[in-house]
Amino acid sequence: MTQKKNTSAQIRLPIILALAISAGIWIGATFAEPKSDRNDLKAALYKIQEIITYINRDYVDSVNTNELVEHGIEKMLEKLDPHSAYISAKDAQLAKSQLDGEFDGIGIEFGVLRDTIYVVAPLTGGPSEKVGIQSGDQIIKVDGKTVAGTGVTNRDVFDLLRGPKGSQVDLAIKRKHQNDMVDFTITRDKIPQYSVNASYMINDEIGYIKVTRFAATTYEEFKKSIEELKAQGMTKLMLDLQGNPGGYMGAAINMADEMLGENALIVSQQGKLSRYNQKAYAVKPGTFEHGSVIVLINEGSASASEIVAGAIQDNDRGLIVGRRSFGKGLVQMPIDLSDGAELRLTIARYYTPTGRSIQKPYGEGEDYGKDWENRFEHGEFFTADSIKFDDSLRYETKGGRPVFGGGGIMPDYFVPLDTTMNSAYINRLFGSDSAREFILGYVDKNKQKFENMSFEDYHKNFEITDAMLKEVIRIGEANKVKFDEKGYNKSKDYLKILLKAHMARSVYDDNAFYKTINEINEVYIQALKLFDEAENLAFQGSR
Repeated sequence: MTQKKNTSAQIRLPIILALAISAGIWIGATFAEPKSDRNDLKAALYKIQEIITYINRDYVDSVNTNELVEHGIEKMLEKLDPHSAYISAKDAQLAKSQLDGEFDGIGIEFGVLRDTIYVVAPLTGGPSEKVGIQSGDQIIKVDGKTVAGTGVTNRDVFDLLRGPKGSQVDLAIKRKHQNDMVDFTITRDKIPQYSVNASYMINDEIGYIKVTRFAATTYEEFKKSIEELKAQGMTKLMLDLQGNPGGYMGAAINMADEMLGENALIVSQQGKLSRYNQKAYAVKPGTFEHGSVIVLINEGSASASEIVAGAIQDNDRGLIVGRRSFGKGLVQMPIDLSDGAELRLTIARYYTPTGRSIQKPYGEGEDYGKDWENRFEHGEFFTADSIKFDDSLRYETKGGRPVFGGGGIMPDYFVPLDTTMNSAYINRLFGSDSAREFILGYVDKNKQKFENMSFEDYHKNFEITDAMLKEVIRIGEANKVKFDEKGYNKSKDYLKILLKAHMARSVYDDNAFYKTINEINEVYIQALKLFDEAENLAFQGSR
């Protein structure tokens, strides 16, 4: 499949920009800044070098100079904006793999429970599945070294199990119902990561797509999902971006292009340097330019998610339903440093088609890190009336609907956060992996039953019983989660749905998880009632 690109007058991926700019060029004089600025920069660089030299030579104790420099870089970037960041060489490769769409490894979903790595599930078609790794297996040794009971962390697991394609790793596995450990030699391979986690038909007309991040493969995954759902009769689309923190801008632009008519403005960006002042338009025939669209967002939807939501809203292409999005409208350019570290430097702000800046305030007097907490305390998660907009930031969509800038995308239909079912006790059960431990054990004991049960049958008839809940409580207490009767009684029905949804994912797939959990997703439920209005908006926009 050939992917058309935006023209030279449009936005490129920040990653492409990075290829043309090295750290040396960035610091050098090629920007033709005034002589006084060059002198100031030289003086600043000399001062840093001078201090590091004195510390390294004369300080009373031995110091790790590299650690001092990295700490200094991090503190320096704190003076810029909340999203410029330094990623050490150790973490840069892992961070990049989260957006690459694939990584080299053994192909398992894992957890760390009671100081032991356990296999939640081998990934379909991956190296671990091929050699016979099973859900519930406990990894005791890696390459002959004991890792159980050593305080192993999630980061340690990545370091132990990931590696170049074609390399091998030896695992010693403890398996239920077997006294002796089982040894495996696994050859690492490319493991795909998916960002479209669910794609299914809600009914004969409405298709649902859940996108959890914007990675290198997101656009292709989204387009494939659209085509498959249209083949099943989809004429209305619910795009779920709740909790999606963003990622590659290019993926967001291409996704929006699939839903917008030709020449519709998607996003613009403006920086201090004119080279970063760009605009992106819809340039190709989209797979879903007609038919109603509803986009779901909440306070966890950020960056690329806000680009898509803003483009749909400002072009009157569909309705936005949920709660105000995060408010990240700063563009980072990744710059590879000579030692393998990475600098993600903010080089521009991006704006929706009406000209709204999505970036929420930061700087002096703004407690950026506590924004969610402040929103909660001010009641914004529970009532739209608590959100006060500045009239000077009022804009109008293509069809004349009022929208506001000043931070995040405000939905067309506000849906309050429902906290009536949740409790701290339920969060502790899941945070301690007690719920997952129960699910692994239950599925293992009932393999035959689940093999003969379709998801439709499971969804309609399977119930989480009180006896099963008692077992979860028992496992929780074994994991030092003290039973909280008040929290349990408040959240009992919620706990049942959560367990059923996570068990559905373990037995079936992610579609099964979302089909189950969406039964209590208040934003999803409200959106289902609004497709007539979304259809009317789509009709008006297509005239």
